[in-house]
Amino acid sequence: METIGVIGIGDMGSGLAKNLIRNGFRVTGIDLKPDRMQAFVEMGGVAAASPAEVGKEARAVFVMVMTGDQAKAVILGEDGLVSQMPEGSAVILSATVKPREAREIGAAMKGSGIHLIDTPVSGGFPGAQGGTLTMMAAAPDDILDAFAPVMEAVSANIHRVGTKPGEGQTVKACLQSLIGAQFSATFEAAALAAKAGVSGQVLLDVFSTSSAGCGVVNNALEKIIDRQFEGTGSHINTMHKDLTISMALGEELGVPLHTAASAMQIFHAGRTKYPNGDNWVCTRVIEEIVGAELHRKAKP
Repeated sequence: METIGVIGIGDMGSGLAKNLIRNGFRVTGIDLKPDRMQAFVEMGGVAAASPAEVGKEARAVFVMVMTGDQAKAVILGEDGLVSQMPEGSAVILSATVKPREAREIGAAMKGSGIHLIDTPVSGGFPGAQGGTLTMMAAAPDDILDAFAPVMEAVSANIHRVGTKPGEGQTVKACLQSLIGAQFSATFEAAALAAKAGVSGQVLLDVFSTSSAGCGVVNNALEKIIDRQFEGTGSHINTMHKDLTISMALGEELGVPLHTAASAMQIFHAGRTKYPNGDNWVCTRVIEEIVGAELHRKAKP
């Protein structure tokens, strides 16, 4: 049985692990939170004590951490993956980090005999848990061919967007600038409807069958009208971080990102007021300003 590793077994990483196990892989993993490790073992995973131990026998290891610094530590650190992974294996960088950070990791791994596949993902918690993620993969074609079965175990769509580290992260930064704008526009429209006395169900029915309807908008609106602002698997910290990456890339390249900048401020307000909330909690901040809430059924 082939061994695959997962570092970071939270909302996204637990989905990776679950679907790898379901597809017949032996999965080793590590997370800083004991409750996540317990859940991982209960689903059939093998707990490791360090990133190096995760990589020791693994043909590939998914790195699903929050920041570029964390990715560098678990990949390149003294007790990191590169210190123990066998030659010919691959680090699959599925976390969303700055393109520059992915390039730095790739440069540091040169000569190690270990491949780097830069492939951030989209699909959120439902996609991770359902094994239907979209991957933006950057690596030479022969490497992507060799590790396709591993990646296919957790995804429904694998797009080959480049051959070098950082190219996958660049595409993800562009995507998140769009998704951030879709989210923030939905939050504002929800507050507008609430103030006007429109029911959430009416708004969802119209939006979901209009040209504006899509997975991002429909899911956000569902969460808003059912007042599900925590524990939905889409913590606000993640999107907030992703938007900072998009904004940083725009600054680096001299590209004005007016709409993404507005989304960034809406997420910043939501994260400041409700640091434990999920993305949709930004709506509450706007609702508090206008003095109205959007529920599935309009209140009499």
